[in-house]
Amino acid sequence: MNEAQTRIDYIDPALRHAGWGVVEGSRIRVEFPITKGKILGGGRRAKALQADYILEYKNVRLAVIEAKKRDLYYTEGLPQAKDYAARLNIRYTYATNGLKIYEVDMEQAVEGDVNKYPSPDELWEMTFPTPKEEYKLEIEDWKDRLRAIPFEDRGGLWQPRYYQHNAITKALDAIASKKDRILLTLATGTGKTAISFQIAWKLFHAKWSRERNTKRRPRILFLADRNILADQAFNAFNAFEEDALVRIDPATIRKKGKVPKNGSIFFTIFQTFGAGGKTEEQEDEEDNEYEYTQELAQAAEPEAAYEKKGNFHGYPEDFFDLVIIDECHRGGANEESSWRDILEYFSPAVQLGLTATPKSDVNGVTYEYFGEPVYTYALKDGINDGFLTPFRNKEIATNYDSYTVTKDDNIVEGEAELGDTFTYEQYGRSIIIEQVERYRVKTFMDMINQNHKTIVFCATQVHAAYIRDIINQFSESLNPNYCQRVTAEDLKIGEQALRDFQDNEKLIPTILTTSKKLSTGVDAPEVRNIVLLRPVKSMVEFKQIVGRGTRLFDGKDYFTIYDFVKAHEHYKDPEWDGEPEPPIGGEAGGNDGDEKPPKKPKETYCEKCDNDPCVCEEAPKKLVRVELSKGKAIEIDSTVKTSPATTSPSPTA
Repeated sequence: MNEAQTRIDYIDPALRHAGWGVVEGSRIRVEFPITKGKILGGGRRAKALQADYILEYKNVRLAVIEAKKRDLYYTEGLPQAKDYAARLNIRYTYATNGLKIYEVDMEQAVEGDVNKYPSPDELWEMTFPTPKEEYKLEIEDWKDRLRAIPFEDRGGLWQPRYYQHNAITKALDAIASKKDRILLTLATGTGKTAISFQIAWKLFHAKWSRERNTKRRPRILFLADRNILADQAFNAFNAFEEDALVRIDPATIRKKGKVPKNGSIFFTIFQTFGAGGKTEEQEDEEDNEYEYTQELAQAAEPEAAYEKKGNFHGYPEDFFDLVIIDECHRGGANEESSWRDILEYFSPAVQLGLTATPKSDVNGVTYEYFGEPVYTYALKDGINDGFLTPFRNKEIATNYDSYTVTKDDNIVEGEAELGDTFTYEQYGRSIIIEQVERYRVKTFMDMINQNHKTIVFCATQVHAAYIRDIINQFSESLNPNYCQRVTAEDLKIGEQALRDFQDNEKLIPTILTTSKKLSTGVDAPEVRNIVLLRPVKSMVEFKQIVGRGTRLFDGKDYFTIYDFVKAHEHYKDPEWDGEPEPPIGGEAGGNDGDEKPPKKPKETYCEKCDNDPCVCEEAPKKLVRVELSKGKAIEIDSTVKTSPATTSPSPTA
C-alpha cells in the first residue's frame, strides 16, 4: 500500500475520529508548504519542504504529522517530523504509518507511542496548559485574544512564511507576557515590515493597550532613520482605515504649530522628532568623511531645522502604547545616541526593535537595551530555504591598489609630495587617480549585463558623482539618465531616481551610484549587481549592503558582488553567516589553506557621526587628483577571481 492510500484508509479516518475537521475551529492542512527550496540556477530549485499534515485549532498550529506508507516502519518519518516542528515552532509532532502513532513533545523532549491522536481541545490543553495563578491567567487570556485575530491576508493573496509566522507569534506572546523591550532579528529582505504590520494589525483589532482593559485601540509609533523606510512602512500598512494612519512630517508640524495626535498608527523618522535637530540629509552628510564639514549646509533641507528640545516632546510620555524601531542597530538603542532620548522619553511604551544584524560586539548595546531576540532568522537560513537570492563574489585586484607619487605624474588638483603613498582604501576619498578610476569602471561595465540594475558604492558624494559620469560615458545605453547618483546632496531628484530604480516596470535609471545612503532600506528586487569601490569595514554595514541584492525576482538565479576593496575578507569572520555561490567552472576559489582570518578591527561608538561602529575618518585637507603618465596608464591591469570565500579556508584542489 502506498502512502496516499495509507493516508486515505488509516490516517484521515483516525484524525476525523479524534474530532479534527469536525470540531468547530479545527482544521487539517495537508501538504503544508514550509520552504521554497534553495535557488540552484537555470530556473531550478532544491526540493521544497512540506509537511504531510498540520493540525490547526483556533487559528493556531498545534501539531505536525509525518506519514509513511503502511509497510514502512512507523517512525521512518520521525527525523522529518522533528525538523518540521522545530522550524514551525510547534510543540507536538507525530510520525505514523497508519497502524501505529509515535508522539514527540518538542518542548519537554518526551516521546513515545500513543494509541490515538488527541482531540483539538486535548491538544490545546497539552500545548497551553491552563495556569493556576491569577496573573498567568490574565497573560493567557491576552495570548488567546491575540491568537484569535486572523492575519490580514490581502483577500487571500498573502500568507506568512513560516519564519514570519514565528516572529509575529513570538513578539505577540512577549507583549501578552508584559515584556516591554522586545527584539526581532531577521535578515534583510525577509519581510520585517510585513511582520511589524501583522503585529500592529492583531494588537489593533484585539484592542490591546498598555492598560490591557480592551477599552480602546492602541496608539503605535513606527520609527525609522530614513524617509524611504518610513514611507515604505506607511504604504505597507494601507489595509488599515485611512484615518488611522498618520505620516508625521516637519512641514505639517511647522504649519500647524503642533504634532498630529488624531490617529492610531504614526510613522516618522528620528530626525523629524530629533533631539539633536538633524535632518536625514545631515546624518548622511556626516557619514561622508571630509565632505560633511564643508558641505553640510548645502546638503540639508533649509526648512528642516528643529528646536533642540525635539518635536517628540509635543506628545505626552505615555501617548504611545507600542513603539516599533526599524533598523534599531543603527543607533536608536545606543546609549549615547541622540535617538536614545526619544526611546527613553517614551519609556512607558512597549518597544519593539527590528534588526537584520546578529549579536556581536559591534552592536552589543542594542542587545543590552532590548535583551536577547525573541526570534532570529539568519541570512544563510533565508538563502537555504529559498526565500533569499544566493550570490557570487568577484574579487578584483589591480596592480595599482597601492600608488606612490612620482615626478612623471601630473598633480591636477590638491597637494601631494613625491613619495607619498596611497592605497585603494583612500581612493575616491583622499585621492582620485583618473586612469585607475576609469579602468575600474570599464572593468565592471565589461563584466556585467548593462541592462541589469546595479548599485555602485563609492567613497564620498563627490566620488559618486565622478563615477556616475564615467559610467554614463562607457554605457551602451542611449539614455542620458542611464546612471544617476543618489546621495544626501541629490535631495528630491535623488529620491525620484531611487523610486524609478525600484520600479520593476522602469528600466531607467539602470545604475545608481551612492556613498552611504543606499546601504540600507532599499527594496529593489531587480538588483543583480553590487559594486564596491569603497572599503566596508563594518560587518553590520556589509551585511546591509549584501541585503540590497538578496530579494527574490523572477528569473534572478543569483546576484553578483564586484569587490574592488577586499570586502571578501568579511566571509572569513565567524560573524558572517551566508556564503556566496561556489566558483564558476575553471575559476579559482578560496585561498591556499594557510591564510589566517584577519583580526577583527576595533569598532566603537563615534559621537561625530552618531554611529556605532564609527563610519568617519579624519578629514583630509583637500582631495588630490592625479593623472598618471602615459607609461603608467597603459600598465594598469587586474586579476579577477570568483570565490566561495567561506568562513573557513577552502580545501586546495
